[in-house]
Amino acid sequence: MAAAMALSLAACGGSTSSTATESTATGTSEAAASETSTADAGTVANKDKPLVWFNRQPSNSSTGELDMAALSFNENTYYVGFDANQGAELQGQMVKDYIEKNIDTIDRNGDGIIGYVLAIGDIGHNDSIARTRGVRAALGTGVEADGAINSDPVGTNTDGSATVVQDGSIEVNGKTYVIRELASQEMKNSAGATWDAATAGNAIGTWSASFGDSIDVVVSNNDGMGMSMFNAWSKANEVPTFGYDANADAVAAIAEGYGGTISQHADVQAYLTLRVIRNALDGVDIDTGIGTPDDVGNVLSDDVYVYNADERSYYALNVAVTAENYQDFTDSTKVYEPVSTQLDATAHPTKSVWLDIYNAADNFLSATYQPLLQNYDDLLNLNVEYIGGDGQTEANITNRLSNPSQYDAFAINMVKTDNAASYTALLSQ
Repeated sequence: MAAAMALSLAACGGSTSSTATESTATGTSEAAASETSTADAGTVANKDKPLVWFNRQPSNSSTGELDMAALSFNENTYYVGFDANQGAELQGQMVKDYIEKNIDTIDRNGDGIIGYVLAIGDIGHNDSIARTRGVRAALGTGVEADGAINSDPVGTNTDGSATVVQDGSIEVNGKTYVIRELASQEMKNSAGATWDAATAGNAIGTWSASFGDSIDVVVSNNDGMGMSMFNAWSKANEVPTFGYDANADAVAAIAEGYGGTISQHADVQAYLTLRVIRNALDGVDIDTGIGTPDDVGNVLSDDVYVYNADERSYYALNVAVTAENYQDFTDSTKVYEPVSTQLDATAHPTKSVWLDIYNAADNFLSATYQPLLQNYDDLLNLNVEYIGGDGQTEANITNRLSNPSQYDAFAINMVKTDNAASYTALLSQ
């Protein structure tokens, strides 16, 4: 992780990945393939080029309704992410299991109330909504609103009187304990960037000063915020902290008291993001190298992903990472072994891809997802230009897609899930 986090700003902000050549002949061959790709890019209308949305699914940020116009932009448009609801359930269950297993020591002030605080990433993001709901469902603190558990921040709730959540309960060894969400808020900084780790670090400082030893558990929608709170307060006070993403620093911190995290199989997601593009560019069945072996044997098993045809979406499945298995997840940037074989450049010539990361400072995307993409782009013979956004405005990204005709395909990670049209409008010109 230290190496991954040391990626330069240039790498996040627009450098082009490259494959080292072993001889002049190989270099000449690759240059010729690149020229061919550029020529092909100019002969295909931008509106017909492969497009993959990833990490942020086009959807209404208020209702969660999918933007099927964006997901069906052309016949080669798909979304790649992970099963948010399955992962959310896992996170909630992981927290509950930990409380039950450590019931004799977890109630720090002995008041019979297991108090937790919750860092919410983005109140309009489907993944953030799912994770908040998953924790509240597992702990019995959720309150239904419009047919689903309310995912709004509670603010503060030390007396249990809030209407956004309710007190839950858990019975262990014949004794019943109250479970209470003491506080929660969206971690948005003054510039408008969400999922902000620094804001979470400040929040735990405020909460701990106010609630002290009433805080028995810290929960976060992701590891970036979770680790910020862990380093700022939880570690020193031996309060278990739970995150999501299985970032390498969080996995390593489990040995130091970090409660656990969820691996969303970033290695599978990154592969799918580029594999779908590779298949579309090659004109082969979209399942090639995914559910069906490709010509060198790359294939995924059905226990690591699912495909929803109605949503045109590939979802990686999640795995809980705890003290029992964390050593299996220490390298978050290692490619997934079953899909790690290099494609033949003759059969799969180099193609050019424009890809953006919504926020170059996002811990998961910059330190885990992008390094994985950079490993896979070589294996799949894709020449990817990586664009790093500021996490605040779409224009910071779209302004750098001024000449889409020079690319063969596009992989887009939006700042806001509502804004797919900002990109498709550029590709429709």
